[in-house]
Amino acid sequence: MLERLNQALEYVDSHLGEHIEVSELARIAVTSEYHFRRMFSALAGISLSEYIRRRRLTVAGAEVLAGERTLLEIAVRYGYTSGEAFARAFRAMHGVGPGEARRTGAALHSQPRMSFRLIIEGSSSMRYRVVEKDRFRVVGKKVRVPLVHEGMNPAIADFIRSIDKGTLRRITALSDQEPEGIVAVSDNLDPSRAEGTELDYYHAVVTDAEVPEDLDALTVRAGTWAVFENSGPFPQALQYLWRDVFTQWFPSNPYRSRPGPEILRTRLSPDGAEAEAELWIPVERTEV
Repeated sequence: MLERLNQALEYVDSHLGEHIEVSELARIAVTSEYHFRRMFSALAGISLSEYIRRRRLTVAGAEVLAGERTLLEIAVRYGYTSGEAFARAFRAMHGVGPGEARRTGAALHSQPRMSFRLIIEGSSSMRYRVVEKDRFRVVGKKVRVPLVHEGMNPAIADFIRSIDKGTLRRITALSDQEPEGIVAVSDNLDPSRAEGTELDYYHAVVTDAEVPEDLDALTVRAGTWAVFENSGPFPQALQYLWRDVFTQWFPSNPYRSRPGPEILRTRLSPDGAEAEAELWIPVERTEV
């Protein structure tokens, strides 16, 4: 998988002056567009679109300093519709406009060309199982919140505190299948997975029960789920679990992610410092 991802990145670098279709990158990597975006952002730490933007502006910066083309020619070459749009993007990355950079020979920022490699540590194993589930509902309370990569998400914490105990008891009573009890469900995320983009968060249960009128519901189609378990400091261990699934498990197993909600079942220690977790990721099998 990593070799095919690197081939896709080679394609990016050789086509920076053209419109790059994610579908073509996914074809080279022999996976779906959805999984390609997820894998890239997990491995790179930035979204695919942001990486392409930075690479274009890095190469464009070298051409600005070289002085062989006009600034408008460079802007058009790298997909900008006007010199003004190019100047804004250039300044946002390099801290200086292209005209000033050319006149003064200013130092510019650079986005290095990426490549991925797998580091085999072998110090621990990832506990997982694969589960087939029929269609079900997520039922509870829903809110739209910003994505936070590390540490507590204040918007989610405030939302959970706003749910009264009576409502929480009614939601809990609807649980009739695994993952059992109250779960945290993330859905409708931005494809980039960039910090600050928004997602639908459900404080809910997994059920086949009828949905009370005052609760929110999400219907989830039947399919395959990979279920991962870990324990450790809260919330860092849970956030690292998401990272490890995409940087370690997917490159080593014949599965890819598919569209659908991600479900986290968490059990906290009495002092709230430690947690045991189950993370449910919708997957589909790939050709070996």
